[in-house]
Amino acid sequence: MKQPKAIPDHYPVIALAGNPNVGKSTLFNSLTTGKKQHTGNWIGKTTANAWGICHSPARDYTLVDIPGTYSLSSRSAEEEVARDFICFGAHQAVVIVCDATCLERNLNLVLQILEATDRTLVCVNLLDEAEKKNITIDLDQLSDLLCVPVAGTSARKKSTLSSFLERLDDITEGPAIPHYQVTYCPELEKAVSMVEPAVKNWLDTTSRFLSLRLLEDDPSFLRSFTNACQLVPSQDPAIADCLKTAWDHLNRKGIFKDILKDRIVSGLIDNAETIASLCVKLPERSYNETDRKLDRILTGRLAAYPAMAGLLALIFWITLVGANDLSALLSRLFFSFQPVLDQALLSLHFPDWIRDAFVHGVYQVLAWVVSVMLPPMAIFFPLFTLLED
Repeated sequence: MKQPKAIPDHYPVIALAGNPNVGKSTLFNSLTTGKKQHTGNWIGKTTANAWGICHSPARDYTLVDIPGTYSLSSRSAEEEVARDFICFGAHQAVVIVCDATCLERNLNLVLQILEATDRTLVCVNLLDEAEKKNITIDLDQLSDLLCVPVAGTSARKKSTLSSFLERLDDITEGPAIPHYQVTYCPELEKAVSMVEPAVKNWLDTTSRFLSLRLLEDDPSFLRSFTNACQLVPSQDPAIADCLKTAWDHLNRKGIFKDILKDRIVSGLIDNAETIASLCVKLPERSYNETDRKLDRILTGRLAAYPAMAGLLALIFWITLVGANDLSALLSRLFFSFQPVLDQALLSLHFPDWIRDAFVHGVYQVLAWVVSVMLPPMAIFFPLFTLLED
């Protein structure tokens, strides 16, 4: 088996991050099409990655398309791979691809990555789709608020990529500059200030991000941090003392470990909402107003469970009723060929035991399995996919 090629480091490595379904892979393909692309597996994982060579007016880059993720607090193999490459990968910069039609939701990941890296470019993609929905985004205002370069693209249109490449050159050639810092609740900010001085002895540029992860006590992140940096935070007396002091403070304020993540997420959401309100202009009548009304019903406290049960029951009923007729049709079709096949083997003078084994064994069993199994699957899975969407 051909081994996946390692990511080359003779060009500056740029990580391409973002939520799923924001056009990240489309952007990657547009930037590397006709050049050199490779797909492989992350070490110790079965998650595929892709990298390719990207040419800008000033230089060449190795562009790495990492798995889509909603958060750096990983809950799956894909999210863990994305987080580890962003936090510990040998990259020079991170490009965060956002969906212009739902920028506020994408900003949650942007704000987390800004805490974890010091060279970042925000790419607001799907501007053509946003224009169709009368959504206007002030990219200059967004750049001023985040204190990082922002480029607008429609990934399928290569004519929109020149500005993106210019800004990519700027962040890789220029010095790293301070960018937007998320403001959390006062109790959490105080706890971070207690831990951060000790953490700065290890990682000065991302000390705030590491302090938050230490307070979260995320075993997956701590394991990845230890493997990447060969450092064990719990074995550092200064950090251990600061963490104890910080947790004593949080506990006195009624913030325990089971609600700490909620406070962190709330801080990210509040900051993302504030930024989006200043730079995103939505149409007077929201394009997804109908969807939101349905969401309030189908995900409400009273209607959600009955609606879910009703929709699932409807899908199962359609599957069972529809599959019966389709199974009968396929059964008649397949078994109408059985005498023909039997007669053909007989005319070719095949021995009886071969004819019986092939016709009454292989063919008949296969015909029964396909007749019984194919119709339910052909009906259920498309319907379930539609329900999921």
